[in-house]
Amino acid sequence: MMHPEVERVIEQVSKEKGISKELVIDAVEDSMRSAARKQVGMQFNIEVKFNPEVRELEVFKVWKVVAAINDPFTEVTLEDARARFDPEAEIDDELLEKLDPSYGRIAAQAAKQNLMQKLRDAEREIIFNEFKNRKEEIVSGIVTRFERKNLIVQLRPNVDAILPEKEQIPRERYRPQDRIRAYVLDVDMTSKGPQIVLSRTHPGFLKKAFEQEVPEIYEGIVEIRAVAREPGGRAKIAVSSNDSDVDPVGACVGMKGTRVQAVVQELRGEKIDIVPWTADQAEFVCRALSPAKVAKIIMDEDEKSMEVIVPDDQLSLAIGKKGQNVRLASRLSGWKLDVRSESEAEDEQRRARASLVAIPSVGDVTAEYLLQDGFKSAEEVAEADLERLAEIEGIGPERAEAVRQAARQHVEELRRAEAEAAAAAAAAEADRVRAGLKTLEGVDDEAADKLVAAGLASVEAVSQAGAAKIAAVLELDAEAALRIAAAAAAVAEAARQAAAAEAAEAAAETGPTGGDA
Repeated sequence: MMHPEVERVIEQVSKEKGISKELVIDAVEDSMRSAARKQVGMQFNIEVKFNPEVRELEVFKVWKVVAAINDPFTEVTLEDARARFDPEAEIDDELLEKLDPSYGRIAAQAAKQNLMQKLRDAEREIIFNEFKNRKEEIVSGIVTRFERKNLIVQLRPNVDAILPEKEQIPRERYRPQDRIRAYVLDVDMTSKGPQIVLSRTHPGFLKKAFEQEVPEIYEGIVEIRAVAREPGGRAKIAVSSNDSDVDPVGACVGMKGTRVQAVVQELRGEKIDIVPWTADQAEFVCRALSPAKVAKIIMDEDEKSMEVIVPDDQLSLAIGKKGQNVRLASRLSGWKLDVRSESEAEDEQRRARASLVAIPSVGDVTAEYLLQDGFKSAEEVAEADLERLAEIEGIGPERAEAVRQAARQHVEELRRAEAEAAAAAAAAEADRVRAGLKTLEGVDDEAADKLVAAGLASVEAVSQAGAAKIAAVLELDAEAALRIAAAAAAVAEAARQAAAAEAAEAAAETGPTGGDA
């Protein structure tokens, strides 16, 4: 049967969808095969072939030549095969019986919807494979619409991507038809086709933006070693050079800052610090905290943390606005950073030295050795491993146990003294509260204790409790309770008036502007 329009459709679909002709032909044949089986009968073995030479779409029944028939819909005896199809047929041959052209026309109609679905699936697969290979690249597109707070970006006709709200730079606004550039964060195949997820906040976006602006990065001469961002605010990148003649920072900045400014403009004004990378982690942290100057660094490699000491006038600069500078430096270096001023560090050092020297048998020299090894208090020495203490110069294996035992006894004495002091303070406070309550007529020691136990631990609280509650707590008659409540209210009111008068007097002395009169 002649189907010149089939070949034309194959050519057109192949060109429009960017799908190979072979794939389209396979889809046509599969669709026709399914449709033909529904028309002819599902029990038959149907084959469909497109003949490009004669532009003919042919539908066949497939018969297998057998000695004895088990399936009359797919098998034929040798005698019948030679009589009906091929005089030279043999056992196990497969023979094709061409069906009437009307079957092909009916099947072609039924196959149309199935064919379009297969073409859509093929197109989706091609788009998925293309953008899967472009993952972690920068693409550009046009904002077409908003879904909730997500942007839908058309990368090309019939190919949309999503820029989720969380992947958008804060305070960045777009309108439909605005052109946008973004980083391909993820590509996933869903039931509705490929889902392409974009990002403008990912560190990789900044890295790729520099790669596009700086030829030395694209060529591999300059390498971006680490990136840390707070999108819309500030970013830090660490760069190194594989050529001693090329300054990595200068290459990224460009002549009069043109290269870095192009990236800043792309990121809507996000400030970018470029620091030279080094394998020396302490030095790298110093550079990462730029523009602040660092006085001293104490490293703890086991905890991957650093204590950074800076001059007092550099502390706010090192920490940055709302802690931004130290956060970015920590992410860039991969180390946990604790930034403190020199005066604060010196105060802590004095307190630590005093705590260690207070341990019996620990003198100034031994305390200094303990400090250098990271011990900052008698409590830490009391809980230390003997092996660690034994390795400290000035202590050694012979003194380790004695020093730890002395520290434990010292800590126990301190805790006992603290407990006694806390108990004494609590008792003094209880006496003060009880004395205040006993100023009320009819309240003795026993009554004061009952009031405190009931949560009425001040004259103000008693004045607000009311006579009924006072009567219930103290087991008094209504008249006696009323007298206590009235006395408490009078004392509380006198106290409030005295406080107000004192405040007014203080305000008058300082003047209307709050300064000296």
